[in-house]
Amino acid sequence: MPRIARRLTITGKVQGVWYRAWTVETARSLGLAGWVRNRTDGSVEAVVEGDENAVDQFLALAQDGPAAARVAAVETEDVAVQYMSDFQKRPTA
Repeated sequence: MPRIARRLTITGKVQGVWYRAWTVETARSLGLAGWVRNRTDGSVEAVVEGDENAVDQFLALAQDGPAAARVAAVETEDVAVQYMSDFQKRPTA
């Protein structure tokens, strides 16, 4: 199956609720690469890449996130695959 990449913008109560740590743990467990960071507007931004089925599974899980999160929306867009090798938490942008 081809490798794909998607950029996510997650809004709602997603900062201060371990959303980034949950993202790293969940993405790694699915064998995905990419990164996640908080945004100054209160959203969380992530890029996930890997097998299409795993990316789709992550997108479904991201609708809920960790228990304390209250996700209002997950916007996605296709982005170019960069063949990243791991998943990291990045500083706020």
